[in-house]
Amino acid sequence: MKILMICATFPYPPSRGGTQGRTFNLLKFIAKVHEVTLITHLTEDVTPEEVEQLRGYVSDLQLFSRPDQQEGGLWNKLKRFTQFLLEGTPPNVRYLYLADIQAWIDEAVAKERFDVITCEHSVNEIYIRPQWQQKIKTVLDIHSSVYKTCLNQLATQTSENPLRDRLYLPLLRRYEQTTLFKFSQVVVTTDEDEQQMRTFAPQGNIALIPNGVDLELFPYRSGDPGGHNLVFVGGLDYFVNIDGAVFFSQQVLPLLQAKYPDTCLTLVGSKPSPEVQALAQLKGITVTGRVPSVVDYLHQATVAIIPLRTGFGMKFKTLEAMASGVPVVASDRGLEGMEVAGDNVPLRALRANTIDEYIEAISRLFEDETLRHQLSKNGRQYIEDYYTWESLGRDYEKMISNISP
Repeated sequence: MKILMICATFPYPPSRGGTQGRTFNLLKFIAKVHEVTLITHLTEDVTPEEVEQLRGYVSDLQLFSRPDQQEGGLWNKLKRFTQFLLEGTPPNVRYLYLADIQAWIDEAVAKERFDVITCEHSVNEIYIRPQWQQKIKTVLDIHSSVYKTCLNQLATQTSENPLRDRLYLPLLRRYEQTTLFKFSQVVVTTDEDEQQMRTFAPQGNIALIPNGVDLELFPYRSGDPGGHNLVFVGGLDYFVNIDGAVFFSQQVLPLLQAKYPDTCLTLVGSKPSPEVQALAQLKGITVTGRVPSVVDYLHQATVAIIPLRTGFGMKFKTLEAMASGVPVVASDRGLEGMEVAGDNVPLRALRANTIDEYIEAISRLFEDETLRHQLSKNGRQYIEDYYTWESLGRDYEKMISNISP
């Protein structure tokens, strides 16, 4: 088949982040079987070498310059809200829209150049016209529900702008529900998002295909380093990770250091925000910025923490830590879509959502080498059994091949 994949974020290298990692690994597998054309934005941080490397995976790579930043100021924000209210498309989706891309896709559909169009992340849905549904297969790979994310941020008081988000919430619900009906197939990454999408579209074709790990990039560690070394990995310019890093550094880490004075925390991730950079002034905290190899930092850690208080979807950072054999302590949001304990389920990670729960869970792991070994072994086995990109890529390709327009 001839497949057109649309991804607003340049999906290479896959270590850039969640959307890029998922898109690239699905693309890489599908391109082995089908002829794939990729449309994506070219940004200033993408190197010519990365462009050529990505070009080697696809039949055709169509690059478009990313739109300029939206204008700030109260008046411009009010205009964007009014447009959202009247037209139904969120400002972040409208901002990424390019008429040149729309014209290119319209012409391709008119000439019947493709059998399938996939939108890798919901922001790309804007290019799909409802009338196409009967003539071409269309797939929306959601990654995470925008409505549920906004709802959770308000509930947990982690919203960057609560007033705005309270206004946006009913509009996001309407937008997400309406969007589903344009597509032949909808794909989600977690059972929570699957339940939400089935509520929006009870008769819709909805498939659950989670995120995965490249086991060659995240090999199992050679041994337990011991000590009191914590690591948190993630894009440190993303507010979900910023909030988690600040919360843990300011409210949990000092209490751990009172029990274990040599406890240190390494924050690993690209483009650390000013709030994250400031954390490096606190005792025992290192902020690395972008690093050549995340797995090296994982292998050096006693425990990987994922202290997220908001943000929906399956987290790469959790999967990659488990694949690397690092014991994990994570919140409900950090463990979304994963079974890590319970009846007939081996213990694969420790769950924590409050300050006291983080202190208790991490202390247990600091003091119990046997428990660390148990989580290390079980976590790795869990990834090998259910979350390899080879297996998930086959599932995605099979789904695309079997759907009807």
